[in-house]
Amino acid sequence: MREQKQSNKRNIRWMLISYDIVVYAVVAVILLGLYSGMDRLSLTGIFQQICLSGICIFLVRFLGNIYGQVWRYGGIQCYIRLLFTDAVAFAGYLGLELLLPIEKISFARMLSLASLNLLGALALRMMYRYAYKCSDQKTIKGKCLTVMLRMFAGIQSESDKEIQKIKVAIIGAGRVGVSLAEELLNNSEASYLPRCFIDVAKEKVGREIHDIPVYSEDEATFAKLGELEVQEIIFAIPSMEAEKKKKLYNYYKEAGYKLKVYDYPTMYAAGGKRHLREFDIEELLFRKPIVVADERTNAYYKDKVVLITGGGGSIGSELCRQLAKMKPKKIIILDIYENGAYDVQQELKIAHGNKLDLQIEICSITHKKALNRVFDKYHPQIIINAAAHKHVPLMEHNCIEAIYNNVFGTKNLVDLCEEYHAERFMMVSTDKAVNPTNVMGATKRMCEMIVQSASTHGTVKYSATRFGNVLGSAGSVIPLFKRQIANGGPVTITDKRIIRYFMTIPEASQLVLQSGALAHNGELFVLDMGQSVKIIDLAENMIRLSGVQGITVQEIGLRPGEKLFEELLVKTEELDKTDNSMIFIERDTPLSAEEIQQKLEMLKEACDTGDDLIAKETLRKVVPTFKKPEEVNKEVASLEEKKERKKTGIKVAML
Repeated sequence: MREQKQSNKRNIRWMLISYDIVVYAVVAVILLGLYSGMDRLSLTGIFQQICLSGICIFLVRFLGNIYGQVWRYGGIQCYIRLLFTDAVAFAGYLGLELLLPIEKISFARMLSLASLNLLGALALRMMYRYAYKCSDQKTIKGKCLTVMLRMFAGIQSESDKEIQKIKVAIIGAGRVGVSLAEELLNNSEASYLPRCFIDVAKEKVGREIHDIPVYSEDEATFAKLGELEVQEIIFAIPSMEAEKKKKLYNYYKEAGYKLKVYDYPTMYAAGGKRHLREFDIEELLFRKPIVVADERTNAYYKDKVVLITGGGGSIGSELCRQLAKMKPKKIIILDIYENGAYDVQQELKIAHGNKLDLQIEICSITHKKALNRVFDKYHPQIIINAAAHKHVPLMEHNCIEAIYNNVFGTKNLVDLCEEYHAERFMMVSTDKAVNPTNVMGATKRMCEMIVQSASTHGTVKYSATRFGNVLGSAGSVIPLFKRQIANGGPVTITDKRIIRYFMTIPEASQLVLQSGALAHNGELFVLDMGQSVKIIDLAENMIRLSGVQGITVQEIGLRPGEKLFEELLVKTEELDKTDNSMIFIERDTPLSAEEIQQKLEMLKEACDTGDDLIAKETLRKVVPTFKKPEEVNKEVASLEEKKERKKTGIKVAML
């Protein structure tokens, strides 16, 4: 098979050489044989000039590897090389003409010979490349050109295979869209055939790129797309505004088109591979990804010993990935779940090898003696606490465990940070800590209070970072919806009115890292996460993306401790700004060490009873903002009903 391929390559190369010889022969006969000017040559002179010019041209072309190029994919650089080699050949021809004792011809005649031969060679290659591109096109023009040029270009017919390609419209006739079109046209094995571009640029609309028409959004009607047999729409504008993308997504999705995204050049520039793919779940947010990491953040973590608790979890593992790129002195992953920690360890070993000093410690943050050994062994400079029980309904029925792990675990870490003179302690918090209605949120709010209090009397710099739900994290709604769709449905949501703030795992991790680098002491960082997302919209979008028909969305009622709406307290006029326009600092008055200690003693006594209900009521006392979900949801539902009535009243008045 390999020998056959090499033989085919040699055959194609010699075929192109023979075509060039034919072109040269035709030009030579016209300019040297049939020419009847003042410097007409004898038969000997004609032979001398043909040999001299021919040897110069083909020798230099061989030296310039002109026949080693694949012309069916030839770009501008291939044509520039041909121009350059023929220019060198002409210079050699001119020099030898002056030196050798042969019949002379005029400079103009020599230049005409070289120019016409070059023009013929260029035309030959352009026809070859165009014929190859047209070989798979189903247009009448493409078929006619293919019939005329296929034998000439040496392209094997595809008629026997009858490959049925998927017709696509490309949104975006810019660099990315054109790159995609070229890739599809040049690749005979591609499954897609571009039929049109859709663009808003007036200078492009109404014109053609690679024989592909460019239509405006108004011109690209469903009727027009139907005429072109378009089956799928490809988004090829990485910089498209979120609102615009959402509008187009809904417009074409509702019309029944399959939608895809082309990642080049954004993924390619970042070291990834360019590819055509479905919309990711993260893109259902339809907002530009928030990038918060910067050079100052990278510099802060360089050559530092960093301990990440909960390092095997969704957020913790991504923190490890991000940190590994910042060249820290050492990363210590601490987790009670050894499988998660092992997976991250193996992933980072493959990615970074011996360049990364990575250590794994298996223990719970509630086990202070084990923690003490870790601190004594490594003396970490930066501690990021991502270890927590976070599942809301489960923690409602395991209140004591939530308090021990989240509250007392955090207190253990704070104490050891002070004892071992760490530089910085960063706590991962949640929007559920704002006016909490569940045990998980209340314990996180208590953690924030501990951290902020420690900043007033300790030597370590403390900060906490609060963000919303994380797409795709363990135990989150996305994996649940995926499993339900895979099982044929239904997709269950607790309440159709539920609204949440979402961010991706990389966004959340970058936020934690930058906030730690920004922190002076005691800050509670909050991210402006933009508009909230209705869970029912997320569920319906995921069902549409899956392409599975007949899956329904079922409402099953709110879970214990669940809110209809989460709060982030992002009221920019009430928050302090940072260098990053998306990160704010909430103003909060820290409690004294004595007040915190009193609250901790109350929680300890309640937990010692072994009664989850007593522990929960005590938690309600020590966290004054801890409210019952029924109260909050009733208030919110009432406000929403008033808003809807007001909107309805306005519409009626307008009518």
